[in-house]
Amino acid sequence: ANPYVNALGSVETASSRLNLTQAFNALGTTVAPFFGAVLILSVASGAIDGLSQAQSEAEVVKLPYLILAAMLGLLALIFSKLNLPTIAEHIDDSATGVITHNGKTSALQSMHLVLGAVGIFVYVGAEVSIGSFLVNFLGEEQVAGLQEAEAAKYITYYWGGAMIGRFVGSAIMQKIPAGTMLAFNAFVAAALVLVAMNSTGAVAMWSILAVGLFNSIMFPTIFSLALRDLGPHTSQGSGILCLAIVGGAILPLLQGVMADSMGLQVAFILPVVCYAFILFYGAKGSRM
Repeated sequence: ANPYVNALGSVETASSRLNLTQAFNALGTTVAPFFGAVLILSVASGAIDGLSQAQSEAEVVKLPYLILAAMLGLLALIFSKLNLPTIAEHIDDSATGVITHNGKTSALQSMHLVLGAVGIFVYVGAEVSIGSFLVNFLGEEQVAGLQEAEAAKYITYYWGGAMIGRFVGSAIMQKIPAGTMLAFNAFVAAALVLVAMNSTGAVAMWSILAVGLFNSIMFPTIFSLALRDLGPHTSQGSGILCLAIVGGAILPLLQGVMADSMGLQVAFILPVVCYAFILFYGAKGSRM
């Protein structure tokens, strides 16, 4: 869907469109846990007596998953009936199987795509690393000293900031170039992490939580900038960018190793390095 939305309109506003659609993803990640909790707890309160623990647990999750399955089925039905336009420039009409576009036979020959893949790798890695260590960070005595259950409630601010930022960013990028916006957000995100690393108490806590707001526009903006002018190689480029999200599995592990060896607060230097690359990509790399 991302390259399709990217192509539905002018190149200049592609990042704005993609941020708007991604904002609804963030809306889902923000509100779904509340709906899930209500549904699961409501079923749990009326659990059938005499069932084993495993049976009771299975009964608790039935209703939420049945509702989810029904909604996905309805969505599939709606899309099967829609007459969506075909993006002609994305179609492979080569008789030889070798597709040439702007003198290139592969998406990997476009430097802005390769750098964009690295950008997606480090962005997802930084976002997941911060999100994964938030509870531990807020539990540090010099930060907030919160218990895990209490600290977990503050994660909503981190992901909620991403939702708000995408809606706002979508509007702003109608007027400001996407690369400029990306570089600015990366700079502020890096600055906020540095503040969190070098401060204590409420300043450290709210600085790290505010990073979510500036993370917001990064994924869809990098994605749209990386796919720019790929033509029939767009599908290949999109696949490469989707593979790059593996950074979300690798970098948090690396940050964990760093936290064990040098301390949790110092280990947040890894996301700072990631944001530095994203700043470069927004300012220059996306135009290479």
